[in-house]
Amino acid sequence: MRWPLHVRILIGLAVGTAAGTACHLAFPGSPSLDAFVGGVTEPAGRIFLRLLFMLVIPLVVSALVLGVSALGDVRRLGRIGLKTLAYTVVVSTIAVLIGVGLVNLVRPGEGLPPALRATLTAQAASAPAPAAGVKLSGSDFIVTLIPDNAVRAAAEGQMLPLMVFALLFGAGLGVLPRDRTDGLVRMLEGVYEVSIKLTDWVLALAPLGVAALLFTLTARLGYDILRHLGTYVLVVVGALAIHQFVVYSLSVSLLGGMSPRRFFRDVQDAMLTAFSTASSTATLPTALKVAEENLRLPPHVSRFVLTVGAAANQNGTALFEGVTVLFLAQFYGVPLSFAQQVTVVLICILGGIGTAGVPAASIPVVITILGIVGVPAEGIGMILGVDRLLDMCRTTLNVTGDLAAAVVVSRGEEPAAPPAWAP
Repeated sequence: MRWPLHVRILIGLAVGTAAGTACHLAFPGSPSLDAFVGGVTEPAGRIFLRLLFMLVIPLVVSALVLGVSALGDVRRLGRIGLKTLAYTVVVSTIAVLIGVGLVNLVRPGEGLPPALRATLTAQAASAPAPAAGVKLSGSDFIVTLIPDNAVRAAAEGQMLPLMVFALLFGAGLGVLPRDRTDGLVRMLEGVYEVSIKLTDWVLALAPLGVAALLFTLTARLGYDILRHLGTYVLVVVGALAIHQFVVYSLSVSLLGGMSPRRFFRDVQDAMLTAFSTASSTATLPTALKVAEENLRLPPHVSRFVLTVGAAANQNGTALFEGVTVLFLAQFYGVPLSFAQQVTVVLICILGGIGTAGVPAASIPVVITILGIVGVPAEGIGMILGVDRLLDMCRTTLNVTGDLAAAVVVSRGEEPAAPPAWAP
């Protein structure tokens, strides 16, 4: 029987970590071990990463354009659309700030001996950068956000200007009549679907890629990275839990007029489906059923909010991306200024709109942000090893957030039936 991909990736993580640690302990400083790492496992890991880098631009741009264009209904739906957009931006910002604040407080990536960190950073820096970053200083930063040539920005890997172009392009696409843009939308959907399929193929190689990346890290650093990885997992889960049970409880209570206890009881079917599938898209039918039958929200509101939210209200994904980037920056000893961390927050909010609602879809976005702020991407192998659990957790948050948004937006709208919070 074929094992699920996440099980095979976990096996790759375990095998790579155990073998690398054993070699580090048995052959410390061995020229043969250095030659094997430099000639076999390190190139294998870099090939896997380059395959992911290859898909970043088509996947991120097509997903972002389609995600933003879906908000074109804002103009037609007026109050409902504007309330949905405003709520999404505010709550996504809160989610990223919680994650960034907690990772700065706990600092799970710190603690490596300085000599090992210097060696690790020097070796990672020897790999060719997948994308050129944008100079993060003063007014130059603002100017460079606007690309003078979107094609050249894509060719040079200038992801921030390219994302701004995709944002504006998607906004323009969304406000035009669908009959005039249908061919372009279908083409972008085709690019998106092909990119997702290629990502699936690349991730099929993830067990080997993760094993190679983890062997390289542990053969050079030993088992100490496991402590950092475990702390990172706890930080992500803790931040997700704070947002799930504190922020959403306050939003549905204060803004939606619904008891948090009743809300979480009524949406538990959607939460369980999201946790088991790790896909907002796959959970959408269950979420729609829960919104109309359990929460008794107006169908015209819940269908719009949940459909748009499955692609554009990814609070858990945005939080995860921010924590992951800062963790890897700490791990590799790359200091990020306040301005750079603000940039990470903004990109994560934007990435929450342009991330596919399927398992592991946020990994290309994380790689994009790493390239922008100058953090080596080799550490993504550690993240892939534990990503399935984190993906299940953040998808649960995403789906719960969509339902919370539907409750908030529905308040004040004409209901199809008496709402669940009515006396």
